[in-house]
Amino acid sequence: MPKRKDLTKERIQAAMTQTLSVRATARYLNVSYQHLKKWMKFYKDDATGITLFDAHKNPHGKGIPKFMSNAPFGKKEPAILDIIEGRVDASSFNPQKLKYRMIEGGFLKEECHSCGFHERRVIDYKMPLIMNFKDGNKTHYQIGNVELLCYNCYFLYITNVLTNKDIEQLEDHVPLNNTSPAINFELDEYNQQRLRELGLGNDSKEDEFVKYL
Repeated sequence: MPKRKDLTKERIQAAMTQTLSVRATARYLNVSYQHLKKWMKFYKDDATGITLFDAHKNPHGKGIPKFMSNAPFGKKEPAILDIIEGRVDASSFNPQKLKYRMIEGGFLKEECHSCGFHERRVIDYKMPLIMNFKDGNKTHYQIGNVELLCYNCYFLYITNVLTNKDIEQLEDHVPLNNTSPAINFELDEYNQQRLRELGLGNDSKEDEFVKYL
């Protein structure tokens, strides 16, 4: 038995409900994989009798969005660490995918770097966070240069989130059909996966959410 019970069974199981693999659980709990593995092997699932480690292993990446796999659509994507350390040019990759990889990899905490805001919108589980590049270069993903800011802090410390036209239409109760393209309420693959993790991802329920957008 490990000397110190740093991680309780309840804490690990709660983290397991929010993740799809042991490595993702380690990132969620902000502990090393080996440290978590030790405790997950110590605790057993009450229903099955197998260890939490064996119950949560996901070697084939089941349920993880396709763009997170090693070879989506037959093309291998570079590891996010190669982009962060500047060995691979980030300009040819989708910024939303890189943002997701940085969060999943534990390089970015999914909350506002300035005020700590981390609440999600109920209808689609999205969080109002914008990726900010401190040096202004949107291809520099180095640690320390990239941060997530909520809309409020981005407005206060960086620049406007909405254009004047957007604000005029909001205040005049005009439908936002022709506002800034930066505002996108489409359920992307990342947020669809988040909904599935919460048990809200079947087609009928997704349709239920979309009709409110």
